[in-house]
Amino acid sequence: MQSLSALGALYNEKFSVNNFHQNPTGLYKPVNHIMNIPGKRIRPMLLLMSCDMFGGDVKQALNPAFAVEVFHNFTLVHDDIMDNADIRRGVPTVHTLYGTNAGILAGDVMLAYAYRYLTDVPAQYIASLITVFNNTAIEIFEGQQMDMDFEKRNDVAEDEYLKMIEFKTSVLLGCCLQLGAVLGNASADDQKLIYEFGLKLGLSFQIKDDYLDAFGEAEKVGKRIGGDIVQNKKTHLYVSAFNKANVEQKAKLTSLLSEKDEEKKIAQVKHLYEATGARQHTLDTADKFYKIALSSLEKVSLSEEVKKPLAEMANRINNREF
Repeated sequence: MQSLSALGALYNEKFSVNNFHQNPTGLYKPVNHIMNIPGKRIRPMLLLMSCDMFGGDVKQALNPAFAVEVFHNFTLVHDDIMDNADIRRGVPTVHTLYGTNAGILAGDVMLAYAYRYLTDVPAQYIASLITVFNNTAIEIFEGQQMDMDFEKRNDVAEDEYLKMIEFKTSVLLGCCLQLGAVLGNASADDQKLIYEFGLKLGLSFQIKDDYLDAFGEAEKVGKRIGGDIVQNKKTHLYVSAFNKANVEQKAKLTSLLSEKDEEKKIAQVKHLYEATGARQHTLDTADKFYKIALSSLEKVSLSEEVKKPLAEMANRINNREF
């Protein structure tokens, strides 16, 4: 087993030079912009860790690892257009700098490149990789549509919300782990288990993210607390509060959607999250999915020592304060 830092070094060595320095510059300059913004690279690292864990050749997994990073950034470019977002990771979004048309086209070519890198592997793996990847891509697009639909509704059920974040966020984590398992020649059962581990860990991650946006510490989270509340986002906290609220509390939550005083809005919505039990329910739900994720990992037919890095990563995600 290689360490996470060693895997990261292999990845950086291969992809440290930008792979999109091509003409026409009007197409590739926006691509370079999003790909050069520093990110956590969680997804490619999960793919490489999974491949390595199952005894695969990590060098053969580098191109698919880059593929999922390109694909993830493609979704961000198009999401930012749909959300009319100006900032991504602290810098201007692609469409803000280069225009909407350039953003759409940049995303399109990134999707094509994702498939190019995904399939730049020994031939025996291509069909399986494409099947897993295509299923994931479709679910991500469905999740994005669900998210947009929820913006117009106040009556989103918790199960609906969980399905939305599963599709929009979690399936790609599961996909990365399964792609690595395919390249590591894992059994069908182990592929399913490692996918479920990623899926449930992704749910825990997103729900904890919702929680920290409202109840984290600004210094640790690195952004203003209550941003989701100000933007009227349908987070797990909001959905839980609305569904647990009595008639009076529901009316108050609804009225606060149009509150202009941001500090007052944040304080009163957080009070309702407490009063309805949504705060504790959100923490409990994140912990529930973390435990289910660990249960799936435990069933993978590898030694505990080999699985330890993924278990430690899951623990860090579950206990994080940022």
